[in-house]
Amino acid sequence: MAYYLAELYSPKPAWLALDQVSRAGFFEAVGAGMSNLLALGIEPVALGETEACAVHAAPQQFFAIWRAPDLKAMDVLISGIASSGWHGYFDTVNAVGSGIDLRGHLAQLAAL
Repeated sequence: MAYYLAELYSPKPAWLALDQVSRAGFFEAVGAGMSNLLALGIEPVALGETEACAVHAAPQQFFAIWRAPDLKAMDVLISGIASSGWHGYFDTVNAVGSGIDLRGHLAQLAAL
């Protein structure tokens, strides 16, 4: 069963204080670990800036949506993000869960 991670994040002052060379070095290290994640079937589905003008907009500036083939792979992704030092530079909110269709989700809500 596929699992999804929705990350919402904004830069911390520590990120804003880094120069471009330091930022590039950080992203180089993050990129080096991506091949291991892809080999586990982890996929970046969509990444980008959030739209501040959207109704009920999130306060975070950026988002990332990831898909993993199972919970074990998802745990590897979340651990990898943490061990990269990401959370030292970005305030992050994570939402993780298995994906179901609309009908199934509406049934979850109805069952509350």
